[in-house]
Amino acid sequence: MKLKKAIILAGGKASRLNPITSVISKHLLPIYDKPMIYYPISTLMLAGIREFLIITNPEHLNVYKKILHDGSQWGINITYKIQKKPNGIPAALIIGKDFIGNDPICLNLGDHILFGKGLKKILIRNIENFEKNTIFAIKTNNPSDYGVINFSNVGTPISIVEKPKKLTSKQIVCGLYLYDNKILSHIKKLKVSRRNEYEVSELNQNLINNNDLNVEILNKNIYWYDAGDPSRLLEVSNLVKKFVKKKIYVGYLENIAFINGLISKKKYKDQILKYKKTEYGKNLELIKKSDENY
Repeated sequence: MKLKKAIILAGGKASRLNPITSVISKHLLPIYDKPMIYYPISTLMLAGIREFLIITNPEHLNVYKKILHDGSQWGINITYKIQKKPNGIPAALIIGKDFIGNDPICLNLGDHILFGKGLKKILIRNIENFEKNTIFAIKTNNPSDYGVINFSNVGTPISIVEKPKKLTSKQIVCGLYLYDNKILSHIKKLKVSRRNEYEVSELNQNLINNNDLNVEILNKNIYWYDAGDPSRLLEVSNLVKKFVKKKIYVGYLENIAFINGLISKKKYKDQILKYKKTEYGKNLELIKKSDENY
């Protein structure tokens, strides 16, 4: 079965980035030459997804529509839903239930930036031939800030612990989830946590308990950032800029659309002209038809 739809979460208050985020959505902050939201969209476009639902706050909805429109400029379709208050990642799936319909769904956190050599093949393998609920894990040096995955001696996932005090693993969940349609019924069984939210770690733990969750471990060639504080924003911006100097391009939606046959050469050129005299437009013009798009 091919997974064709994705929800991108772009809500929340992002208080760690105040005062900047008191006037703008975190997911629209710049990562080098483009808005943060471009990166999760580009990752999933590379994997073949064309139908997107963006979930955001009421006060930011019109800004997203102004920047992303309906996605047709990239040969994709973007629709929008509002999340009035942040009450957990699983709640986004309930908000998007009409968009999901009877299909499987990809859920991606809008501030989790994922790219690197080989990632495209990994995602295509899981999305083109979707069979089982799948999450993606990556090794990090500060796992206590995230949902930590513990494995058995034979590599089977046995538990996910949210922000543990005692560490038994450095593998963490990296904000990209592939779920079958039964996930909506699993969410109905969740209880609100002490944080007054529905916890995605509890949801995934329930799937583990039912032997219904696959964990795809990403290798050291994959880069992952939770762009939730100023230092990480700066670090990932510098890395993307460094890659551009090496003629490796991350997050350029027009180019991904062109090489995947979603827009014509003329439309691609029109987009370059639209951003003439900007860093983004200059980089669009430099990109050649290549698999060096992360």
